[in-house]
Amino acid sequence: MNKENAIEAARCLLDIKAIKLNPENPFTWASGRKSPIYCDNRLTLSYPPIRTYLRQQFVSIVNEMFSSVDVIAGVATGGIAQGVLVAQDLGKPFVYVRPEAKSHGMKNQIEGDVKSGQTVFVIEDLISTGKSSLLAVDALREAGCEVKGMAAIFTYELETAKKNFAEKNVPLQTITNYSTLIETAVNEKYISSEHLESLAEWRKNPEKWSEDRM
Repeated sequence: MNKENAIEAARCLLDIKAIKLNPENPFTWASGRKSPIYCDNRLTLSYPPIRTYLRQQFVSIVNEMFSSVDVIAGVATGGIAQGVLVAQDLGKPFVYVRPEAKSHGMKNQIEGDVKSGQTVFVIEDLISTGKSSLLAVDALREAGCEVKGMAAIFTYELETAKKNFAEKNVPLQTITNYSTLIETAVNEKYISSEHLESLAEWRKNPEKWSEDRM
């Protein structure tokens, strides 16, 4: 991860409120847990300069580290639009992967044309624990593909995610991350430095941080 580019990406996400920080009045995630951070990277699609910047960063990651891939795959739903942009730029075929197979029609989990033996690079918008993202990897591997790696716009840098990606042997690259975002948020005065301890505690143990605020 290029530090200068990571800072610029973090600034972009904060500017358009794709990522919001509020340690004093935490957000409630779909899981019911409390969190000082909320991320919706789909907002980036509404801002052409930012959308272009992120696409360029994804393309650089693929070209520099995984240039020999046959197919670009997006993780439904957040990685679909980003993946299409990357595939278009690289002139590669595109597929997307659902969390599970459909219960009707062709009952596909992978939408698009992918063949056994092809190499695939996966695009995601956000990494939390990594479990949902890695389900896409499982599906692609079951289809006989070789998954070369994954890239995402942002990661919370949770230890659980690091462990999950290591266990699945999936190289992960991100455009920016939690550490860079917090550093940028303080420098740009989106938050005050007095919140740093609370934000660090959340990343270290999100479950306990949430339980303490229930």
